[in-house]
Amino acid sequence: MPVIENRFRDQVAIVTGAASGIGKGIALRLAAEGAHVALFDLNAEAVQQTAAEFVAHGYSAEGVAIDITQEAQVQEAVARGAEHYGRLDIMVNCAGIVGPSGMPIAEYETAAFDQVLNINLRGSFLMTKYTIPFMLQRNYGRVLLIASISGKDGNPNMIGYSTSKAAVIGLTKAVGKEYSQTGVTINALAPAAIHTPMIDTINPAQVEYMKARIPMGRLGTVDEVASIACWIVSPEATFNTGAIFDLTGGRAVY
Repeated sequence: MPVIENRFRDQVAIVTGAASGIGKGIALRLAAEGAHVALFDLNAEAVQQTAAEFVAHGYSAEGVAIDITQEAQVQEAVARGAEHYGRLDIMVNCAGIVGPSGMPIAEYETAAFDQVLNINLRGSFLMTKYTIPFMLQRNYGRVLLIASISGKDGNPNMIGYSTSKAAVIGLTKAVGKEYSQTGVTINALAPAAIHTPMIDTINPAQVEYMKARIPMGRLGTVDEVASIACWIVSPEATFNTGAIFDLTGGRAVY
């Protein structure tokens, strides 16, 4: 993992879904580049283990067990972290689920659809809603939501996931415009399939479908996600907001 020394020195970041996968990868790079990182995750045991790994490497990190679909929990946890450190500079929302895959809409359970939207969309809404006010206090902040290429062009037989990520894209565009003159940017990253533990939960035929549509012929890596994500939330990214960044190995060309 290439590291830019002290790029985020003294900055405070919250990363959700940080116990594993993309969230952990982004949080690790932020910490390695000097940020104080609050690791948010539903899995209490796993997030504490991840925080302990970070601290063992000499990084500043703490684990927070949280359900980001619960408004009171989000409001309290965000306020506690921002007030403890006296600032909040970065929020990256990686928490999400795939839901059923390999299944047409006629067979898709309504309860499963509601669950996917609750986590992927409501979670993005709540994390954005409660972090932006702390960023506005210093007229600086970076919000990054993790969307998906499936939100741009749709993956068949993954209706809940595709719909939720399309909504995250709409959320990003709207909120980015709301705060475009404040010093706080709101952007999204839309990856194609990335090699993470989440991939193992998806129907293998669905994974092959997604891989086949990537011109580079392979899945993306967590390090590749962390690299572009950390640029988007860095002080260097000053003229991008409401943008949906591509990370698809050539699948998306617009």
